[in-house]
Amino acid sequence: MAKNKKIQVEGREITIILSNKQEYISLTDMLKAKDGDFFISDWLRNRNTVEYLGIWESVYNPDFNYGEFAIIKSQAGLNNYKLSVKDWVEKTNAIRLKATAGRYGGTYAHPDIAFEFGMWISPQFKVYLIKEFQRLKDEENNRLKLEWNLQRTISKINYQIHTDAIKENLIPKEITKQQASFVYANEADLLNVALFGTTAKERREKNSGKDGNIRDYATLEQLVVLSNMESINALLIQQGLSQSQRLIHLNKTAIMQMKSLLENKTIKNLK
Repeated sequence: MAKNKKIQVEGREITIILSNKQEYISLTDMLKAKDGDFFISDWLRNRNTVEYLGIWESVYNPDFNYGEFAIIKSQAGLNNYKLSVKDWVEKTNAIRLKATAGRYGGTYAHPDIAFEFGMWISPQFKVYLIKEFQRLKDEENNRLKLEWNLQRTISKINYQIHTDAIKENLIPKEITKQQASFVYANEADLLNVALFGTTAKERREKNSGKDGNIRDYATLEQLVVLSNMESINALLIQQGLSQSQRLIHLNKTAIMQMKSLLENKTIKNLK
C-alpha cells in the first residue's frame, strides 16, 4: 500500500489508499457517518447493491464469475441471506471491492462503488463525497501541472546551457594576424586552421593519445561546413586570392555556417 490520503466529508475523515495504481476509498470510514447500528454486510446483501456491483464488474472485469453472481443475485434481499465482502470477492472474482488487514485495515472500494455506498448513507453525503474527491483530484492535477512546468523550465535552462557550451566549443574562433600571415604546407591544413583553429600536426602534438586525424573527431556540423569550405576555397583560388586572404575569408565563412547549423532542426534530427 502506498501512503494514504484523507478527505473531509461532513466532518468525517475518509481515507483513500492506492493499491496497484488504483485508488480505493474507505467504506469503513464512510460507515461512521451513518446513524444507527449498520454494517457493510447489510448494504452488500441488498438486491439493488448486488445488481449494481454485478453490472460494474461485468463492464470492467473480464474474469467476473457470472455463474456465482447469478446465485448471489437470486438470494439477495432474503431475510436469512448474508454476504461478506470476502465472500463476494472469492465467489465472483470481483476486483474493486476489498477487505484489508493491518494498519489501514477495513473495507475499501473503487470510487464508483464508494459513491454508490455513499448514497446508501444519504444522498447529501454522496454529493459531498464526490465534491471532496473531485477537489482532491483537481489539487493533484494542478500540482502535477506545476511540477511539469517546473521540469519543462529546468529542461529549457539546461538545454540553453548545453547549447551555449556547444557554441563555445564548436564555433570557430577568429584567426589571429599571425595565423593569417603564416604559410601552411598544404590546402588541407588551411581549411583545418579556418575551421578547427589548428593544423593536423599541432593537433597530434596536443593529443598524442588519440588515433586518427583531426577530421575523424569532427561533429556532423563541422563536416558539413568543411565540405562547403572545400568548394569555396577552390573558387577563391581561381579568383587569385592569396593564401592569407583565403584563410581570413574561410574562417569567417566557417563561423557564420557553424552558428547557422547549430540552430538547424534538420541537422539535429539527423543525429
